[in-house]
Amino acid sequence: MAASTPLVTAEEQKPRNYASTAWKWMRYSGVLIIPLVFIHVLIQDVIVGVHNINIYYVQARWQLVGWRVYDAFLLVFAFTHGMNGFRQVLMDFIKPASWRRWVSILLLVIWLAVSIVGAVAIIAGVRP
Repeated sequence: MAASTPLVTAEEQKPRNYASTAWKWMRYSGVLIIPLVFIHVLIQDVIVGVHNINIYYVQARWQLVGWRVYDAFLLVFAFTHGMNGFRQVLMDFIKPASWRRWVSILLLVIWLAVSIVGAVAIIAGVRP
């Protein structure tokens, strides 16, 4: 039986590791953050005005599930994008591999804690 040749050689395969996944996430989330933030700023700062935003405005806004989903996407994409960027900057200055690992774990724990608190706040809603 003849040996089959692989369709993709080892040199042509793209690496699948954390760094390449994080790099892709930064590009995807950056593209998604732009319209989310522009719409947020347009509605909150220009149309409504920052002086008119209070607990009752947030309560009325979050009565619609769509706004909660929108705010959840904004939280997830913007915060993850920022934390990943912060991690990349720190990795430029931290040389020992063991320190890099511990800093990455610490940032992951911080990201997880803040994301959970934000998600609970969005899901629980506002009770004035």
